[in-house]
Amino acid sequence: MQFKLTVNNKKYEVDVDGETPLLWVLRDSLHLVGTKFGCGVGQCGACSVHMDGVITRSCLLPVSIVGDANITTVEGLSEKNDHPVQIAWRDIDVPQCGYCQAGQIMTASAFLAQNNNPSKEEIKEAMHGNICRCATYKRIEKAVEKAAELTQTIK
Repeated sequence: MQFKLTVNNKKYEVDVDGETPLLWVLRDSLHLVGTKFGCGVGQCGACSVHMDGVITRSCLLPVSIVGDANITTVEGLSEKNDHPVQIAWRDIDVPQCGYCQAGQIMTASAFLAQNNNPSKEEIKEAMHGNICRCATYKRIEKAVEKAAELTQTIK
């Protein structure tokens, strides 16, 4: 079937089975490979994207459900990789292997769009659904704190 999608503010048309998870449409049809496959059951967060600004596990979302929603992947978070979360990730030197980082960044950016002055506990709670095999959780939390500070100075 043909599906019209808006991904990173660009219009696409894809010919895939309606049950195809958005993750595979992004990676295989649109060649946006920043979104990663982790567990395939929505538990690890590596496949996280924004759907109309809300964090969504793309491995669980059939493309037929997307409809007119605007999907944002890590490639579309900012044109110059200068989103406050991306800046904080670099400044804190968060990644080790880097595999989970796109999902972590997308989760953090959706969270901070809703709460730009979070407590440490709110950060832990918001990020708890994303697994990092390298266990860089303390650096991730520190980067979210820094991104919140950067977000506040921008507004």
